[in-house]
Amino acid sequence: MATPSATPEAAVQVKRTIAAPREKVFEAWVNPKLMAQWFTRAKNNPEVRVIEADARAGGKYLVETPCEGKLFRIQGTYRVVRPPEKLVFTWWWEGADFEQSLVTVEFRALGKSAFTELTLTHEQLPATQREEHRKGWEGCLDLLETAVQAPANG
Repeated sequence: MATPSATPEAAVQVKRTIAAPREKVFEAWVNPKLMAQWFTRAKNNPEVRVIEADARAGGKYLVETPCEGKLFRIQGTYRVVRPPEKLVFTWWWEGADFEQSLVTVEFRALGKSAFTELTLTHEQLPATQREEHRKGWEGCLDLLETAVQAPANG
């Protein structure tokens, strides 16, 4: 279950414990085929398209996802790619009324790595966007958890 945490005023933070090794959870964030299974807050959304996911510092990503009657084109640049422990990337979508923001995802192995503690921090969001982004990330992480626990997801 996602747990909101105290963070700087302009950030959203969500933590999740996932029953999968961190290498598998990290891979789901950088492999386009796996990203398409969960990178949306709308459940049962087979129309997610990962157009680009060049997971290296300076590489770009572009994802299209229909949600609530709109098509969102989410894009950014990877700043840090440190498998399997950390990702940092910029975040922006076409039509957003704010400059790009910053997402940091940290993956920590728990126990003998059968579980992963994922901490997502989304910074530089306007106050009007924080709650919607929190809900969006919580929905995405629900789907991520299901995707990485599926027997054959790669």
